[in-house]
Amino acid sequence: MQRWTAWPMLWKEFLQLRRDRLTFALMTGLPAIQLLLFGYAIQTDVRKLPTVVVDESRTSESRALIQVLQNTDNFRVVQAVANRGEAQRWIERGAARVALVIPPEYQRNIRGGHTGVAQLLIDAADPQSSGAAIAGAQLAAQARGAQLLAQRYQLRPPVEIRVRPWYNPAQKSAVFIVPGIVGILLTITMTLITSTAVVRERERGTLEQLIVTPIGKMSLMLGKLVPFVLVGYVQMSVILLLGVLFFDIPVRGNLLLLYALALVFIVASLGVGLLISTVARSQAQAMQLSFFFMLPNILLSGYIFPRAAMPEPAQWLGLLLPLTFFLDILRGVLLKGVGVRDLYVQLGALVVLASVLFTVSVKRFSKTLD
Repeated sequence: MQRWTAWPMLWKEFLQLRRDRLTFALMTGLPAIQLLLFGYAIQTDVRKLPTVVVDESRTSESRALIQVLQNTDNFRVVQAVANRGEAQRWIERGAARVALVIPPEYQRNIRGGHTGVAQLLIDAADPQSSGAAIAGAQLAAQARGAQLLAQRYQLRPPVEIRVRPWYNPAQKSAVFIVPGIVGILLTITMTLITSTAVVRERERGTLEQLIVTPIGKMSLMLGKLVPFVLVGYVQMSVILLLGVLFFDIPVRGNLLLLYALALVFIVASLGVGLLISTVARSQAQAMQLSFFFMLPNILLSGYIFPRAAMPEPAQWLGLLLPLTFFLDILRGVLLKGVGVRDLYVQLGALVVLASVLFTVSVKRFSKTLD
């Protein structure tokens, strides 16, 4: 009769981790390098777009408009050019993303009580950059218009909306991106590690030894899973520490709560890896299936792109990904300081996903060589 206890498998996996020190170092060191790389490289707030200026007015009003435009921090004037054709060539070769064209009659129209019209030419090949340019131009126009009205008629704006951003008042991308990197890197490493677990035993010829042991399927799976739970916690700790030290990520909530909720996500990620390992027949297949799983996680979970902007089928598909719910937990605990009472929906979804993935993995596993 098979024993349920997983201690023999646990001991075997811990010994294997201790002997394979390079792999353990890579599992803990590479996430730190990836965090620093992604944290600095991935920026969703577009600032200081290179801008050329065609100032055909050359007046105090045109210079004031250029200054107001730069004050939005969305634009950085790199060159004053003579005409539109030269401005177009700057944009075509990628040296500038925006061209501001101020016509000769700009100041004359303003002084005559008419609307001063300037034109902003934008390279819209990158929608995110062009969106930032459009928003910055509208902000500059409103600011300069309010200044002129105040100077001429001594009028205050009839309507004012005072914006008070919560949780990330400086609007820094790293505050939004870095907590998500915790979930991304845990998904990548946990899935890849476990997806090759059973396959590696088969390729090394040690699966036969496991077949003749009195260890049951559940115990074998637990033995594969538990050591990597600890590895996942080490990775998470390294990433959070570096996020606080290098990116000033706030920790407003209870870290113990975050670690407790992370256990469910780690188990779900390991469950995905174990399921892949029962399907793949080689480590190459396991890695390919793992990477096939990664891309939807990054695109559909809300890591970078807001899920509310996605089509409904994509939103429903995102609900099948554990990372979708863990991102809400990470950002909720770290940035907002919320408790488990505010995260019970996400926690419940993770528990269901982890239970289903682990149960299916155990049922699919067969202690046979075929």
